[in-house]
Amino acid sequence: MTHIDEKGSQQRMSIWGILIIAFLAGIEGVVDEWEFHQPIVACTLVGLATGNLVSGIALGASLQLVTLGWMNIGAAVAPDPALAAVVAAWWVSGPAHLPVAAGVILAIPLALIGQGLTRGLRHLIIPLVTQADVAAAAGNLHKIDWLHRSSVVLQGLRVMIPTAVLMALPTAWIQLSFQALPATIRGGLHVAAGLLVIVSFAIVINMMATRQLWPFFCIGFALGTDSHLSLVALGLIGVALAILYLRLQAPHDSQSGNGPTPPSAEDDLDRELDDL
Repeated sequence: MTHIDEKGSQQRMSIWGILIIAFLAGIEGVVDEWEFHQPIVACTLVGLATGNLVSGIALGASLQLVTLGWMNIGAAVAPDPALAAVVAAWWVSGPAHLPVAAGVILAIPLALIGQGLTRGLRHLIIPLVTQADVAAAAGNLHKIDWLHRSSVVLQGLRVMIPTAVLMALPTAWIQLSFQALPATIRGGLHVAAGLLVIVSFAIVINMMATRQLWPFFCIGFALGTDSHLSLVALGLIGVALAILYLRLQAPHDSQSGNGPTPPSAEDDLDRELDDL
């Protein structure tokens, strides 16, 4: 009897921990300070809460590759990685014990559902923004702070409430629902996940690629084909190459006289605007 009580207590603590993680992930989807909404962080924390850390890390690493290029640009809202990461991690590392590949496949529609929720919530928050403008005109800083905290809490509930609903579904339903998916749909979602990884890498490389970095890209991809090298070894090689590059570049900069550039008029204007 005591063993059953302890097991039930652990399950309740695990559920509450996942709900807290979901709440923090929802907040970080807009605050973007501690990166709790990133799959590599959220899935790892969910895996830690459920006691299956390895499954959480494996899913988080796979989903992180998919979401590398997901970002909000202007009024365009990207798919939501927070809801996808937390729920998919629960299904993979929780009682359902779905394979990691299934978690990646199911995370895509979950991200689209989260995208719709965050867009709807941002429309609902518009009156709070109007009230904040009125409070700012009146100099009511306390009301502005209260409105800000309210909007942040709503963003956290945006992920926590759907997570609680999906966690309440029986484990057998999740397993049977995934098995009932036609092979064509599963294959299509798997291909979509692979294409998103390619697009994400292309966006990152397009932003980072310069003539100075292309040799390091080539060396990294060449070393990545060697299955005998672990991720730790590849990371150490990358750090060593970066140190060598900086060491070799420093004498060249000192000889060519490329020192720090003097502040321009635009920099002075930026500082004045910041002071305002």
